[in-house]
Amino acid sequence: MSRRPVIGVTLDSEQPGGYSKYPWYALRQNYAEAVAAAGGLPIALAHDVALAGDYLDRIDALIVTGGAFDVDPSLYGDGARHATVTLKENRTQAELALTQGALGRNLPVLGICGGQQLLAVALGGTLIQHIPDAISGALEHEQPNPRHEPGHMISVVSGTLLHRIVGTMEMHVNSAHHQAVRDPGPYATVDAVAPDGVIEGVEDSRYRFCLGVQWHPEFFIDPGDRRIFDALIAACRP
Repeated sequence: MSRRPVIGVTLDSEQPGGYSKYPWYALRQNYAEAVAAAGGLPIALAHDVALAGDYLDRIDALIVTGGAFDVDPSLYGDGARHATVTLKENRTQAELALTQGALGRNLPVLGICGGQQLLAVALGGTLIQHIPDAISGALEHEQPNPRHEPGHMISVVSGTLLHRIVGTMEMHVNSAHHQAVRDPGPYATVDAVAPDGVIEGVEDSRYRFCLGVQWHPEFFIDPGDRRIFDALIAACRP
């Protein structure tokens, strides 16, 4: 492939206020910068289920980004919703359609933070709705220090796709989440964990590149972060 692979990047959405008095989309600049630095061409994907197939016809890989919201628990079989859970239903519906469609086409998929959680749900997994209520002595996964600094370390599982990509057994990562993957699904594999046992990475070897990470590698905090984007772009090439 002589051209830059086209990487679809999902957007966040906000209600009127702040930037605009009308509903608006948002994307942190470093998502696009990380894709471009790895050799890809980032394009933003609007929240419209009806457009998912057209987007998938045009992109070479999908990145599902994070955001300050949660996947609807009903999508993974939880009847009760924790008081801390907030939803963006249109965003989730669009991202789920894109993720399922990308997996169906065997396009490379990278889920980041909340995107990892949605990827796990798409793979048949479940989530912890609120880490402090589920894990005794859990780390501060919503770190108090700035997001461009590390929050804690993780252990990478040997022999996994993530391990082959980053080439190390430990990484220092940032942390901005109150939920986590509980069960990655019947075919997915856990490839990284935090010291408190919280799942930090999942992957599914049935696909040519299917990886979710609970942290935000677009900040390039650890040397392995850049390698994750390099690997995504490499997976797009024949």
